[in-house]
Amino acid sequence: MSLANQFAAYTAWRSRLATYIAELQGWLNNNELSDAQTDLRLTQLLERLREDRLNVAFVAEFSRGKSELINAIFFADYGNRMLPSSAGRTTMCPTELLFDGNKLPCIELLPIQTRASNSSVSEYKRFVDEWTKVSLNTESPEAMQDALRHVSETTRVTPEEAGRLGFEVGQGQIDLYVIGEDGLVEVPRWRHAMINFPHPLLKQGLVILDTPGLNAIGAEPELTLSLLPNAHAVLFILAVDTGVTQSDLAIWREHICGGGMAKRGRMVVLNKIDGQWDELKTAEEIDAEIQRQVDSSSAILDLPASQIFPVSAQKGLVAKINGDEALLERSRLPLLEAALSEELIPAKRDIVCDNTESEFGDVSQRVRSLLDTRLLGLREQLTELTELRGKNKGVVEYMMGKVRAEKDEFESGLQRYYAVRSVFSTLTNNLFSHLGLDVLRQLTHETRETMLEAAFSKTFSDAMAGFFTGSRTALAKSNSEIGEILAMMESVYKKFAIEHGLKLGSPTTFSLLRYEKELDRLQAWCDDHLNTMVSLLTHDKKNITQKFFEEVATQVRRAFEHANRDAEVWLRAIMAPMETQVREHQIQLKRRLESIKRIHQATDTLEDRISELDGVEQNLLQQIDALEEIVGRVQDMLVPLDSRALQAEAA
Repeated sequence: MSLANQFAAYTAWRSRLATYIAELQGWLNNNELSDAQTDLRLTQLLERLREDRLNVAFVAEFSRGKSELINAIFFADYGNRMLPSSAGRTTMCPTELLFDGNKLPCIELLPIQTRASNSSVSEYKRFVDEWTKVSLNTESPEAMQDALRHVSETTRVTPEEAGRLGFEVGQGQIDLYVIGEDGLVEVPRWRHAMINFPHPLLKQGLVILDTPGLNAIGAEPELTLSLLPNAHAVLFILAVDTGVTQSDLAIWREHICGGGMAKRGRMVVLNKIDGQWDELKTAEEIDAEIQRQVDSSSAILDLPASQIFPVSAQKGLVAKINGDEALLERSRLPLLEAALSEELIPAKRDIVCDNTESEFGDVSQRVRSLLDTRLLGLREQLTELTELRGKNKGVVEYMMGKVRAEKDEFESGLQRYYAVRSVFSTLTNNLFSHLGLDVLRQLTHETRETMLEAAFSKTFSDAMAGFFTGSRTALAKSNSEIGEILAMMESVYKKFAIEHGLKLGSPTTFSLLRYEKELDRLQAWCDDHLNTMVSLLTHDKKNITQKFFEEVATQVRRAFEHANRDAEVWLRAIMAPMETQVREHQIQLKRRLESIKRIHQATDTLEDRISELDGVEQNLLQQIDALEEIVGRVQDMLVPLDSRALQAEAA
């Protein structure tokens, strides 16, 4: 099955999953079983599913056939090349291909001069006026080709301006940025491009990242700090005739699979195998030559040969457009597409399943606990009333006194609950005093001041290291507060379960480990690219400071923002079951007391009340069955599947 078909099947699966979750949300509202928090959590879950994206990055040096490969894999059905593909540099800036239904088809281009500011590309995405917009006429292939050539544009600036924008003039083993006869340097005209195109795959949530070569990648740290690490798949394209060049190896080690980076979803493409097709050689000889390049690349890149795919993107595209099955098979493109499908789609599905299962499971368990509590309370009422059959008024009064005593005991026990809430509030404030963004802002300000005033490289270097030490300290203190909150809630859960029979289970756990690992990743990048003796001695400290805060500190802040949101969700989730159970227990005790009072005052007959409660019990049992059915449908969708089963499930 092609990647396009596999992705379509994944999209259909995701759509069905969202439908079933929305069905639960509607059912809860119709049966008055929802509350503001439950409704918010389900709404946020549905929004995440609707906004789900599949990010595939294509990375290569210039003239490796990267744009042609994108055309061949994703856009052959368009009947023409969507991306310009010709000799030389066709992509001068990082380019995202995506679809946003709120915008008309267009290309949005961020001027290269914005690199002189302290703001990242992600921050600029919030300010539409900063981008140059070019409309895209999707009805005319020629007009589209014309518009898409903007991503190849360059401009000429002074060497000083080039340095200020992050382009190292005349440095490195490959000098792309050299001073011309006019005394100026040619650099990309645009910093980033976003192409909004209504292609079926892009409409389903595919996002393609087309990157420029080594020098341009190094000039935009956000690529290596955020966009590439967060891509679900990275295809690294080499040319079969050259194999792994020095600049290819630099990209691979520094930006794709170096320094302990994950290798899952990382594939190497040996493109242009049609250059090896020689009528004077046998098919076996041609295959042997190609295999030698595969083995050589495997050894150099330290990647299994099974992750290296020799293809001809150009012949594959032609074969797809012309319906030439023999040429398509010879291009070997279907083998790459199959591998991409089998690795990429199931991995992405697993991520969605994990995220959905945790949140949905917690919500559904809360609702089930609520119904179980109601059923237990109702059956206690029924037992009490059934035991009153044939009893005199004195027994009824005794029973009423007993329930009233239970109610009084529970309400006195509520003082502990209110005390817990007070302590919980204090611990929560302590947590956010460490994890909150105010602490990070202060740390960032102090680090910036130290770096700007530093007279020696060691002071400068220590300031960067100190920034990470301070960030880790904040996470460590936050983890300590989280442990204290969890220990307290475990104790309280047990006490209320034993003393009042509340069905609370175990409190939800939480950890900041993923953010600690993110700090490790960011510091490793900083130590490799900024905080090195060579960098400190050969680069202007002001430029290093700008790059540190523009990208590294921005990414740390983003990690803290996510950690804050996750902590807020966890704090609501850990307190909510107790709040729900306490409220429900109060209601049940009140109902039991009122029921016996009415029997005692002869405003209701005993048999009428028992009959009424029997009806309520049947309704509760029906609600439990309905809940189990809806939850079961969602859980069935979250069962792990291999790639072959995905299409059958979505059908």
